[in-house]
Amino acid sequence: MREKESCRHSARYQRNQMLKSEIERVWNENMQVYGACKVWRQLKREQIPVARCTVERLMNQLDIHGAVRGGEKCWTTVSDANQQQPADLVDRQFFAVRPNQLWVADITYVATWTGFVYVAFVIDAFSRYIVGWRVSRSLQTELVLDALEQALWSRKHPKGLIHHSDHGSQYLSIRYSDRLSEAGIEASTGTVGDSYDNALAETINGLYKTEVLRKEDPWKHVDEVEYATLEWVDWFNNRRLLEPIGNIPPAEYEKLYYDEIEESAEAA
Repeated sequence: MREKESCRHSARYQRNQMLKSEIERVWNENMQVYGACKVWRQLKREQIPVARCTVERLMNQLDIHGAVRGGEKCWTTVSDANQQQPADLVDRQFFAVRPNQLWVADITYVATWTGFVYVAFVIDAFSRYIVGWRVSRSLQTELVLDALEQALWSRKHPKGLIHHSDHGSQYLSIRYSDRLSEAGIEASTGTVGDSYDNALAETINGLYKTEVLRKEDPWKHVDEVEYATLEWVDWFNNRRLLEPIGNIPPAEYEKLYYDEIEESAEAA
């Protein structure tokens, strides 16, 4: 009887050790930001059967945990009442039925030893894919223009989409407005200082600050921030599991969309 219990205990111990190794691997491969739920979902994607409660228990034993959101907000929105302000075409409905239907844009900041560094993102609302980004020491129009140019290039200059931002003077500048018009993109803005009117972009900014910026306090210089952002954007677009799109990465979500269109065209 004792021999059977010993064998059973040994098998359970060996499985726990195997699972611990896999859990730690997944946690490390995903920038050490996943909590138990995300680690469990990734293990399921890799066809490694395990209960969520087991993952949580073993992560506690390993003393590894997910990143926790929090922190104060630094306002990067500087409004100018004299600038022409486009209407709000989104009305807090950040929903798109296809890629390149709605882009949202916003700016966040990073504290470094030499002062603040600013990061601009352009995000496709359909999949949460980050289509453009830029890091700069300056909070001027060039920052958001460069992010927009990258988005236009990466998406092959799509037509007929809406670009939504806050009332920041960078987004309302003549140069930025003219570039949107030239690209055939309709501008939309939310309310000054109201994060709910640009909630999707604020959510991505929050993830960025939690999953990247928490690692250094403060960062040393702009190049360090830029490289870390490059790594994070690549991971976010291609590997990070996002709950709003079915716990798959943005790139995979878009691929499923285009695969479905191709299958429908072949069947027609």
